[in-house]
Amino acid sequence: MPGSPLPSASARPGLIVGVLAFAGMAASFMQTILIPIQAELPQLLGASRDDTAWVITVTLLVSAVCTPISGKLGDMYGKRRVALVLLMILVAGSVICALSPTVVPLIIGRGLQGAGMGVVPLGISILRDAVPPHRLGSAIALVSATLGVGGALGLPLSAYVTENFDWHALFWLAAVISLVALILFAVVVPADTVRNGGRLDLIGALGLALGLVGILLAVSKGNQWGWTSPATLSCLIGGVVVLLVWGVYELRVTNPLVDIRVSARGPVLMTNLASIAMGFALFSSSIVFPQLLGLPTQTGGLGLTLLSASFVLMPSGLAMLAMSPVAGRLERRLGPKPLLVAGALLIALSYIGALAFDLDVALVLVFNILIGVGIGLGYAAMPTLIMQAVPRSETGAANGLNTLMRALGTSIAAAVVAVILTESSVAFGDVMVPSSAGFQAAFACGLAAAAVCAVIAFFIPKPKPHPEEQASLPEGVL
Repeated sequence: MPGSPLPSASARPGLIVGVLAFAGMAASFMQTILIPIQAELPQLLGASRDDTAWVITVTLLVSAVCTPISGKLGDMYGKRRVALVLLMILVAGSVICALSPTVVPLIIGRGLQGAGMGVVPLGISILRDAVPPHRLGSAIALVSATLGVGGALGLPLSAYVTENFDWHALFWLAAVISLVALILFAVVVPADTVRNGGRLDLIGALGLALGLVGILLAVSKGNQWGWTSPATLSCLIGGVVVLLVWGVYELRVTNPLVDIRVSARGPVLMTNLASIAMGFALFSSSIVFPQLLGLPTQTGGLGLTLLSASFVLMPSGLAMLAMSPVAGRLERRLGPKPLLVAGALLIALSYIGALAFDLDVALVLVFNILIGVGIGLGYAAMPTLIMQAVPRSETGAANGLNTLMRALGTSIAAAVVAVILTESSVAFGDVMVPSSAGFQAAFACGLAAAAVCAVIAFFIPKPKPHPEEQASLPEGVL
């Protein structure tokens, strides 16, 4: 209820943080689980390549729609309660995928898995109430980093399973991980007392869903449909128009799904814009490095197997984890804004190195670790910047929207880099492979995105919460 007293710091904050981080990694693991068998899905499922592409796309769409909605539901009815429901949905989706003999049930299951991504912003919001102020920065850094860590650590695990077992075993593994996360969450994470109550803005939820689906469909399918095709333009223009109308509607609703006025505050707006740029910078390397490592040496690649390439990429996720306590200490001393600027500059420096040197396995390992460190710093700073500028009652929705902005950046990066690599491809036997010039152009895009993130972050203004919001913040957060 609004105005409820804040819960006291838990006697077991370390255990709570560990469970929230594990739940976040369980959800983000679903983003890379199919990468080892993505090219084989048409044969495995007896379906066309266009149909099996929806197995990947549906997870992106559902995740984008559900993340801000689940954040709002958490503010209204309890973050722990909503997170538990999302983890149940994640388990159900994984089991459906594991039992799927054809493409349609697999798409349904993958859609349910996408809903689980809302656990990450809810977990970050729970930290604000469950962790002592002096540990909040490190805890936020750890849970926020799971957006990247789960994928980085999950890739070699997925590659190993697919090389040694039937592909359905991937989803049984996902179901077990999700079930463990659900049980731990139910046992360890305490119930939160700060709730708004009220009714969900159903029209706002529908409008946001339609707008996001339109834009993300255009971005994710534009390379396949054609960027000037009627389908792509209809989705893109339709999505933008719906979101504009949705924004006007949200300004007039008593209890909106997204408080546009709060989201338009300078610190919140600029942090979200920086999040888009950092998401783009992250995913540029996530697309280019795996392809560069896996291509035959005759084409300028490094000739590694998927499993070997996964182990080269995995330390980036470990670097994000390792940066959590460091980021927490730096945030307490310097504040979150310098952390975000430093993270973006470190990513930019990594891309400069990738452009300046002839890459081998060792250099890819080093530059990808540096990008992981930069992402760890940036992802630690963003939720803190958001929570400094919004009332406690809006924490879940605001973090959900910020997570959506990161995902939007990665989606745009996927589309842009795919176009660059496709247009620059050269013939190698009977197939087309990306050229060195294409990789360089993709690195340049990642560099530009990191630079834009650093500039935006530098100009993020200091938040000025209302007096009642100031009183609700734990000492040390501002």
